[in-house]
Amino acid sequence: MQILLAEDNDLNAEIATIQLEELGIKVTRACDGDEIVKIFAENPPDTFDMIFMDIMMPKKNGYDATIAIRELHDRPDASTIPIIAMTANAFVEDVQASLDAGMNGHLAKPIVMEEVTKTILMNLNQ
Repeated sequence: MQILLAEDNDLNAEIATIQLEELGIKVTRACDGDEIVKIFAENPPDTFDMIFMDIMMPKKNGYDATIAIRELHDRPDASTIPIIAMTANAFVEDVQASLDAGMNGHLAKPIVMEEVTKTILMNLNQ
């Protein structure tokens, strides 16, 4: 399994990567919203099984990056890849904003690996 991780904070990215790799997941990191769209677009379709998207990032926030990925009409996987928000913004309106931007789910930071595992299984078994 391969996850594309958008996280601008180096420590948060390192922690998430270590935890995901312990589950046997390969992680590719993007440091900002523009970079995640670029990495997704430049890799062949179905390279990534899921995207974990930070919301507050430089250059392009997670909402705008999600919209940009969903609008890649030449990529059949752009509309179907599960995109999960990973953010400290955990109010009901934050969850709704993630869904409104085209995300499939929302995980609040600090990340609880049990919730991450449930989210991965739920979104890959649809």
